[in-house]
Amino acid sequence: MKKIAAVLLAAVLGAVLTPVASAHPGWAATWTASPQELTDAFGPNWGSQGFDNHTVRQVVRISGGGPAVRVRLSNAHGSTPLRVAGATVARSAEGAAVRPGSVRHLTFGGHRSTTVRTGGELVSDVAFLPVEPLQRVTVTLYLAGKTGPATGHLFADATSYRASGDHRADTSAAAFGEQSESWFYLSGVETVDRTPRRDVVVAFGDSITEGAGSTVDGDNRYPDELAERLRGTKNVVNAGIGGNRVLNDSACFGEKGTARFARDALGQPDVRTVILLEGINDIGFSNFPIDCAKPDPVVTAAELVAGYRTLIRQAHAKGVRVVGATLLPYKGALYYTEAGEAVRDEVNTWIRTSGEFDAVVDFDRATADPADPDALLPAYDSGDKLHPNDAGYRAMAHAIDLSVL
Repeated sequence: MKKIAAVLLAAVLGAVLTPVASAHPGWAATWTASPQELTDAFGPNWGSQGFDNHTVRQVVRISGGGPAVRVRLSNAHGSTPLRVAGATVARSAEGAAVRPGSVRHLTFGGHRSTTVRTGGELVSDVAFLPVEPLQRVTVTLYLAGKTGPATGHLFADATSYRASGDHRADTSAAAFGEQSESWFYLSGVETVDRTPRRDVVVAFGDSITEGAGSTVDGDNRYPDELAERLRGTKNVVNAGIGGNRVLNDSACFGEKGTARFARDALGQPDVRTVILLEGINDIGFSNFPIDCAKPDPVVTAAELVAGYRTLIRQAHAKGVRVVGATLLPYKGALYYTEAGEAVRDEVNTWIRTSGEFDAVVDFDRATADPADPDALLPAYDSGDKLHPNDAGYRAMAHAIDLSVL
């Protein structure tokens, strides 16, 4: 009966339930995490070994609401097929707890268990769970067997929970005694869009988009703050990866922007606009001696501009607009140099004046110290001279002219 009901609802909504992510009208991205290979380079991580008879519970704040949801799982970096014994979605309570009466068992092609192919992704059937804008939603995965190394998202700036055994339907947090600040396998939540308008905004970039330096579990990243400004009118999803670059892959910071853009930005259902903020790591990493960041060549402004043009062409070919964001000040950061500052200045001048973006947001000027424009305003600095704090991310969101979205 549940399978029949799901099919009937899908027909009414004009949605097509398929085992791959699509931009089909009827669904809109409301939360995302760009998948990457997980590593122990920055400390032990559950994902490097994977899971075995574990339940993983992950809490996310969605940007837009709707009468039903579906969930996207990624095995993009897996070396074997991923067997999911069961999964649920629910409205969040405190910590790992969920609200009684809100738990919905997810199905995949009508079945509660599923397998995600090696290198692939899978979207669940519709789940009858009405959600509101800016609501927290909990997705729980039961992984009964050995998964091997997991696909996930390393720096979540949010708490995930783990329990031994099958606790996918628990409303209590009692079994979830372990915590992590990464996400695992969960790469998207989508809501039914009853009046499709292609108005999802994707924030694409590195750790500054991802939210490094913001309060853990505070939902104070700049895309979160932007979602609050746009509440109920446009969804905002975060496609940032800490350490990510436009032009070079690395073992710990994900695929280069020009390679992952089609999946992480243009592949989001109902995407209309991308805010592009990336390049400071391209400039700085040649002065940042960390093995997993290699290759780390010196990058010129001309090379970065060529990368931006590649992304703009990819977006325009899909009918998606690109808002170019200037690179934030970083004087005093670990990898700052005067030569790198000259490249940043040249790149920012091109972003502001080239006319090649559909619009521009000047995060540089919004966050700079008037007394030293090459540095972050101290009130906006998280402490490393590179990443904003909560107030800085709020200032970034308020620097965006909503009409350009």
